[in-house]
Amino acid sequence: MSTTAEFMIGRSADDAAERKQELRKIAWALLAALLLHVVIGSSFAIFSGMFSRATPMDDKPVELTIVDLPPLAPPVPAKKNPMFRETDPTKATVDQPEEKTFESNVNTKAASELPATGSAPLPSQLGGDRPAEDLETHDASLGQPGAEAQPTARPEEKPSPSAAPTAQPTATPMDALAMLRATPTPAAQPTTTPQPVRSTYQPLRQQKRMSGAISNRGPSSINAVGTPLGRYQKMLYDAVGSRWYNYVHQQSDLVSIGTAHLVFSVDRSGRVRNLKIVQNTSNESFANVCLRSVLEVQLPPIPEDVASTLPSEGLEEEMSFTMYAN
Repeated sequence: MSTTAEFMIGRSADDAAERKQELRKIAWALLAALLLHVVIGSSFAIFSGMFSRATPMDDKPVELTIVDLPPLAPPVPAKKNPMFRETDPTKATVDQPEEKTFESNVNTKAASELPATGSAPLPSQLGGDRPAEDLETHDASLGQPGAEAQPTARPEEKPSPSAAPTAQPTATPMDALAMLRATPTPAAQPTTTPQPVRSTYQPLRQQKRMSGAISNRGPSSINAVGTPLGRYQKMLYDAVGSRWYNYVHQQSDLVSIGTAHLVFSVDRSGRVRNLKIVQNTSNESFANVCLRSVLEVQLPPIPEDVASTLPSEGLEEEMSFTMYAN
């Protein structure tokens, strides 16, 4: 029984070996057939490409098609304040200049005391090295409210000595606003001559050395057109400047030499908004004086025809205040 068993086991091993050999032969045959197909296919592709003719390309010119598109709407530029230059009322002219270079408080025509030596729309002049482009030289005078217009007696009349003086109404913001608008010349009165209301304030001016392109000879001036906006800005500068000189005079022992540069806006109601100092080379006391001079300004509302030409923020302003050594 054991011998038979061993024989049966030995026979089964021989059958397995023969089966493995047959499987190997079949695998090698399949692999050879696969390789043969790959070689034949590759050869056919190579030789067919060599002997076939390339398809000729048609040489046609490039065609361009032009399509008319609707024009794009130009971007709306942001409104900016016109270029403003304050001018001396003593140089005012009745007629406007032909070249309206600047917007100002009065009409002035360009003139220069020296021949033209540059390209700027300014007069050539000798002067000091100052940041402000001043055209004249004079000292500052502290502002005092202008007197109300008083009727002047005719030459043949004498005022009655027994007449008691009557109280005069004080100026209101609406009176100041009325000065900005052009009004028709009133008819001549037979008995009285109204006197204009003027302030005694004027800022310090020191003529600056400049090289300009103005060839017309005369006292230094520029081509400027007096407008309601220019007169409103003149009112603003006078209100700020008169306060600033007063506060600097009161605190002269606290402020130091330097320059403060401020930016702010005036809204349509005449109030100062968004006031800030962007640069200060002096001390804190000087900066506080400059801020106070602007914050305390009380202006009438901007006229509607003027406000419509300004940005939505109102009248945008930049002011520089400088304390010199002498």
